[in-house]
Amino acid sequence: MTFFVFSVLPAPDSPLQVEKKSGQEKREEGAVSRREKKQDQPGQQGNLLLPVNMPTLDAPEDRRRKFKYCGKDASLRRQQRMAVSLELRKAKKDEQTLKRRNITSFCLDTPEKPAKGVAVSLNLGEIIKGVNSSDPVLCFQATQTARKMLSQEKNPPLKLVIEAGLIPRMVEFLKSSLYPCLQFEAAWALTNIASGTSEQTRAVVEGGAIQPLIELLSSSNVAVCEQAVWALGNIAGDGPEFRDSVISNNAIPHLLALISPTLPITFLRNITWTLSNLCRNKNPYPCDAAVKQLLPALLHLLQHQDSEILSDACWALSYLTDGCNKRIGQVVDTGVLPRLVVLMTSSELNVLTPSLRTVGNIVTGTDEQTQVAIDAGVLNVLPQLLQHNKPSIQKEAAWALSNVAAGPCHHIQQLLAYDVLPPLVAVLKNGEFKVQKEAVWMVANFATGATMDQLIQLVHSGVLEPLVNLLTAPDVKIVLIILDVISCILQAAEKLSEKESLCLLIEELGGIDRIEALQLHENRQIGRAALNIIEKHFGEEEDESLTLLSQVLDQDYEFIDCECLAKK
Repeated sequence: MTFFVFSVLPAPDSPLQVEKKSGQEKREEGAVSRREKKQDQPGQQGNLLLPVNMPTLDAPEDRRRKFKYCGKDASLRRQQRMAVSLELRKAKKDEQTLKRRNITSFCLDTPEKPAKGVAVSLNLGEIIKGVNSSDPVLCFQATQTARKMLSQEKNPPLKLVIEAGLIPRMVEFLKSSLYPCLQFEAAWALTNIASGTSEQTRAVVEGGAIQPLIELLSSSNVAVCEQAVWALGNIAGDGPEFRDSVISNNAIPHLLALISPTLPITFLRNITWTLSNLCRNKNPYPCDAAVKQLLPALLHLLQHQDSEILSDACWALSYLTDGCNKRIGQVVDTGVLPRLVVLMTSSELNVLTPSLRTVGNIVTGTDEQTQVAIDAGVLNVLPQLLQHNKPSIQKEAAWALSNVAAGPCHHIQQLLAYDVLPPLVAVLKNGEFKVQKEAVWMVANFATGATMDQLIQLVHSGVLEPLVNLLTAPDVKIVLIILDVISCILQAAEKLSEKESLCLLIEELGGIDRIEALQLHENRQIGRAALNIIEKHFGEEEDESLTLLSQVLDQDYEFIDCECLAKK
């Protein structure tokens, strides 16, 4: 039985050889470029002929010991992969901000609104005097002037207002139920102060604003109530400390009670955004009790048609799934995955991005959680997203797929069933480098966890050419991963007595020259890995220069720990 059959290239005159670092599983963010080989005819791939029936390399467990996880359990592999992808998962998003200021005026229909045409202009001294007055009219005028100063788009004087000592009086105004206009202006001013730095937000919190703001969630005045929601959203968005202060003051039930079909859309958007900030941040995560309160509401909001509401609800779920398997399980158990898969097909980038991120987080979980995502249809969508016109979406899709590929071989089989290799090859060939890096990780996970039949399909997809091309990439980790993948595939071919054919393919692609050049790489790990491949797979005899190089590289050399190849 043949694995690779060539008819065009003679055997090289002086083949070189290399050794694969057994079980050396590295995975992180990958890099690649490639020539796509057509798969129109089953069993044929350019110069490669795929046999109809290929034996598996060994029993599954034996194969795992040789090429895959080096005896590491699945949970550990996933945790390590998650750690490596921390940068990707913590990426800042442009679609949503933690905090935001009011910079546009509201039309507040209340009796206390000043008469039309009456403009009040006060300097800071007059504002301070007015805020501290016992006259409600003067208090209102001074607070409104301060609010307008804080609402200017550029360089609002947040620090100046704080240093003027106005926060305590504004907090008192929040309790003035007889004067909703004053409550509204005070809440707006405090909202803008809380949109500033953590120190400025702390001034609002330490001024005692949280509890009065929560009480305003029950105000009969819609504008006042909405402004309180906005202020609490800014406070919660500052970090876990203030988020938990808002939660511990029992804000969540009051916020959820506001959600109704008759609520103005702008108000519902603010509520959803505030709820997302209550899900945000870890170390620590929101408490379990809060998550249990929030999840049903988020599920309800995911049925809305407004893109802003959908976006913030999805971001909330992405925060809740960005953690341990227990956290992921809380979200998965709600049955939300089918809806997330639908949202992943959205043409609105602000909906697609967080829904994709949430699904990507979920497939970092257990094999069972990943299978629930597969059953919900994520593999119908992810290969399409590899072809999205936005590289950021391609990268997230490749990241998610790499985590599916890091699972058991039946997950890899499902990747093949959904024809994921052609779009993978396309991004390896033409994608931006940040996308290629993730795609390399998918190839590495696939190669180290596949059965022999699956590995053959990977090779026949044309993946070797871009991997060879990327051996010149400036990213040390990616080069090491590619060398490891090549070594893994060579070992498999050797077991089938087809190594010579594979070596001819690698030579045809220029791989031997590139691997030989890497022996002199400034990074010793790369140099040693390249030398091992040359010595074991491409050479019969060792010349003196190779022997000397081997001795040099042996000093202080460490193989990459196979534990690196775990789910992100």
